[in-house]
This record gives sequence, structure tokens and C-alpha cells, in this order.
Amino acid sequence: MKTKTGLLTRRATLGGLAALPVLGASPLRAEDDSAFPLRGEAGDALRNFRIPSELDPASLPGVIWEGKRDGDVILYEFFDYNCGFCRKAAREIAAIAASDPNLRLGLVNDAILSIGSVQAAKVQQSVLRLYGPAKAYDFHLKMYAARGGANGQTALGVVRAMGLDADKVEESADSETVGDVVVRQTRLAESLGLAMTPSFVIAGVAILGWPGAKALREIIANARKCDQPICEGKK
Repeated sequence: MKTKTGLLTRRATLGGLAALPVLGASPLRAEDDSAFPLRGEAGDALRNFRIPSELDPASLPGVIWEGKRDGDVILYEFFDYNCGFCRKAAREIAAIAASDPNLRLGLVNDAILSIGSVQAAKVQQSVLRLYGPAKAYDFHLKMYAARGGANGQTALGVVRAMGLDADKVEESADSETVGDVVVRQTRLAESLGLAMTPSFVIAGVAILGWPGAKALREIIANARKCDQPICEGKK
């Protein structure tokens, strides 16, 4: 993405990355990686564990919310705009959210795959800051519909295609405030031990990887029924 004098500087981008926790640092989560016998649609086991209450994503700034505020189930997705599985899942997650009026979806950046991922996350947060959650959610879906890798240039291209003021978005994206939000979101994912994207948090349980739409719908239904990903009798 461009600044007033050219492309977003590598120094600015790396500055944001430098503030992230060191990979391999001890996560603050429970050590049990099989809290529930969850399986994806392909039959593969899904790593999952309970998260400490003090690391509840609800306290994060910059979460993109979709769905009504008083939804009875909250699903968080931690994603990276350069994550292939996130791209594959984006449309299906949107369909689930659109068909479930009592689901509240919270989107959280875990920008770990590249400098371009950090740039795209900053543009997303700038759209949220300037235009609100509805436009930010639209931007999110359009980013995954766009071809090629995600970076500042492609993200600003999506902004222009949406008819938004790319110069204002760019200026905001380069601010310390926006950079701090992206750092805090990605730091929480690291602290939780979310070792892959996408990862999800629902009913106080972290689930690593994309389970598939059918499996995710069942997990949501169980969370609504018994406040955990699998209800008694299904284990």
C-alpha cells in the first residue's frame, strides 16, 4: 500500500511484526489438546482445548462483528488473508452466519504468514475504523474473492472497487493506532496457541483448522444446546 511518498515502507511493516510475540513462546492456554473428540468432515481429528477465561477474545479491539449483538452463540474466527484454507472457508462461514440469525460472528486477524498479510490486516482495520463493521465485513469477503496474494496493494484495490476513499484508508492504515490493533489481535492468537489458520473459538474452546461447513454447523448447534462443542451422549 502507498503512503504519501510511495509504497508502505518495509520499515513500517516490519515495525508492526517486531511487536508480535516471538514464535515458539509458551502459550497461556491449557495443555490438553483433545478436550473434545471433534472431527472434521473428512473424519480427521481436530485439535481443540479450553482457553483461559482471561484470554477471552471479547476484550480485543478491532473485532469485525457480524450478526446481532445479543446472539446466543458467539463464534470467533482467527484468520490470515493469505491463508488458502481461510479463503476456501470464507464463503461457507458467511453462509452459516447469514442463515443463523442468533449467531454472532467475530473476525480476528492472525496476520502471521507474510508482510502482505500484515498490510492487508491494517487496511481492513482502517476500513473498520472509517466506515464501520458492515463495510469492513464486506471488505473481508471481497478480499477472499480477489485473485492473487493479499498485500497492501491488493487490499487498497478492493477498497477502490468498493467506492471508498483509498487515500484516507491508506493514511489511517499507516497509523500507530491501527498497527497496534493488528499486533494485539495476532498476539492473542499466539498466546492462545492457535498454531494454524483458520482457528476458531466457541463456548470457551479453541478449535484449530477448518472443520468443514457441516461440522461447524453441528459445533454451533451443540454450543447452543449445551454450551460446549459436543454435548453429552455425542462423545
